[in-house]
Amino acid sequence: MWRALSLAICMAAAVSPAPAKAQQRPDDAQKPTLPEAPQPNGSAAAAEQTKTDGAPKPTVSPARAVHRFWDRENDWLFAGVGAGRALDYASTLNIRRRGINEVFLTNAIVDNHPLFAGIEAAATGASIGVSYVFHRTGHHRLERWTSLIHFGVATGGAIRNYALKTPH
Repeated sequence: MWRALSLAICMAAAVSPAPAKAQQRPDDAQKPTLPEAPQPNGSAAAAEQTKTDGAPKPTVSPARAVHRFWDRENDWLFAGVGAGRALDYASTLNIRRRGINEVFLTNAIVDNHPLFAGIEAAATGASIGVSYVFHRTGHHRLERWTSLIHFGVATGGAIRNYALKTPH
């Protein structure tokens, strides 16, 4: 299980976006950000400075613009969470058929298939809800990481379930 979890974390780190500084154009990085020295009121430089200032330039680069919640990346992440939970559902039923007890839930809950399927669906919905809260509060990296971690944990649990030996 630890190998699967560490593999999932490494894969998530490999696909995470690069920092915003690496996405800047070279000419933006070389421009000074300090304001110019103040000029006397009657000088031509002060008059020209007010003409050229105009509207302030946006400080957010286009790559860091706010994305829609239901964008392509979130769609894939949520589908992965759902697939991981479905795999966990199937693997848990498999271990119950082989006579192994479930660790986190009671056997009565797991043996009640509609109830157990509802719990798995609710866990997927809760993951999407937490991602939405992070999206609304501006924590977009946490929004993505919530799904990545949930997918990794669900898939790691399913792998562990299938790896368990059947008691004789």
